[in-house]
Amino acid sequence: MTKLSIVLLQLDVAFGDPQTNRENVRLWFEKAELKPNEVVLLPELWDTGYDLTRLPEIADQEGETAKAFLSELARNYQVFISGGSIARQSQGKVFNTTYIVAPTGEIQTSYDKVHLFRLMEEEKYLHAGDRLVQTSILEVPSAPFICYDLRFPEFFRKSASQGSELFLLSAQWPTPRIEHWQKLLQARAIENQCFAAAVNRVGSDPNNQFGGHSLVVDPLGKVLLELDDSESFGRVEIDLQAVKETRKGIPVFEDRRTDLYS
Repeated sequence: MTKLSIVLLQLDVAFGDPQTNRENVRLWFEKAELKPNEVVLLPELWDTGYDLTRLPEIADQEGETAKAFLSELARNYQVFISGGSIARQSQGKVFNTTYIVAPTGEIQTSYDKVHLFRLMEEEKYLHAGDRLVQTSILEVPSAPFICYDLRFPEFFRKSASQGSELFLLSAQWPTPRIEHWQKLLQARAIENQCFAAAVNRVGSDPNNQFGGHSLVVDPLGKVLLELDDSESFGRVEIDLQAVKETRKGIPVFEDRRTDLYS
């Protein structure tokens, strides 16, 4: 399988209201007219938003509610879901967690956000993950990332060096820095000769305005799909053969001088 259809669900998020947010996600799944084996992306913390002070009350215990919800959607629509991220409570700690779900409803893998964003005080309320994750979507090596991870190129390079061809990123990226979002996504795609598919939320919470502009970028940095700053969805088909062709044409990975990088 060299071609994948990517669907970005660019949503607003109700502050601290998981039930309302699940209902909205379900509504947008219906609107998107999904087809079997499409890859559907959701934004970061689509369940709670950045209601960080109330996470001990509203975070999902071991992610069980989100896993059941996403598994049901995946089975019903026969799609892969890169489940944005949710607030997962485990043994008294809260993590910012992504699930990748197969059309069977199986949870293929999970990823806890590694880089916590101090400008939004994540480090006060969340615990950081400690591992890079990779999975396979229709035989395409794919890796999930969350928001602030985007500013750490070495993390993406390690993933690409391990074979990743598709980066899946969810975010709540504020409007004042939306140009950084666009440029960094293109940079991560270009330097790693990968596709990058990224969903940012829209709307606002008590402290932030969020800028949308969800993107799909090809290995040469060409923007294949970009949404605006409204609640919406978009889809684009990508051809993974472009990864192999780009890496063959510009042999970046073969020309690395890793002896000089540590």
